[in-house]
Amino acid sequence: MGSKGLLIVISGPSGTGKGTVCRKLLKECKDLHLSVSVTTRQPRPGEIDGKSYFFVDKEKFMEMKERNQFLEYAEVYGNYYGTPKEYVLNMLNSGRDVLLEIDIQGALQVKETFRDGVFIFVVPPSMEELKNRIIKRGSETQETFKTRFNSAFNELEYCVQYNYVVINDSVVKACEKIKAIITAERCKVRRNMDLFAALRGGMQKT
Repeated sequence: MGSKGLLIVISGPSGTGKGTVCRKLLKECKDLHLSVSVTTRQPRPGEIDGKSYFFVDKEKFMEMKERNQFLEYAEVYGNYYGTPKEYVLNMLNSGRDVLLEIDIQGALQVKETFRDGVFIFVVPPSMEELKNRIIKRGSETQETFKTRFNSAFNELEYCVQYNYVVINDSVVKACEKIKAIITAERCKVRRNMDLFAALRGGMQKT
């Protein structure tokens, strides 16, 4: 069987619950590993360098950016975040599946340079449900709610850029669908060419 791991990229509009889905996936799939991002922000209590994030200063981050060492990167509230290319590729080459939970713009950056990834777009069962989920957070003003909701609505158009869409009507069901996608991807012919070579090399035609 193919020994290279899968790069699984999960994203979608804000409020779809993709973070909850990813946490459940990581808990249930022991051979799935979350990519560790590089950031310039200061560590928070309990965070561990190399496990929570790779913490670097801005100068080091920009140096990595100039050397094309990120699959994707972004600036968020004055701090920089990036997915380290070498770290991810080393895990994939060692046969480990890697999960990236990133925003839509980051996912599209990754797709430009790593088209062999599995890109999954998580959506709510309805816009009404999305509205309820945002409201339940209790942290939005009327203005920020409107901005977030309209942004999520507009982001739905990016669905066509992905390989799969998963409706998060239930975290359990959404996880089962993603696990089924991973199984199907592992069975694709193009991911198993070494298997065919081994089969053909092990026995001559009669």
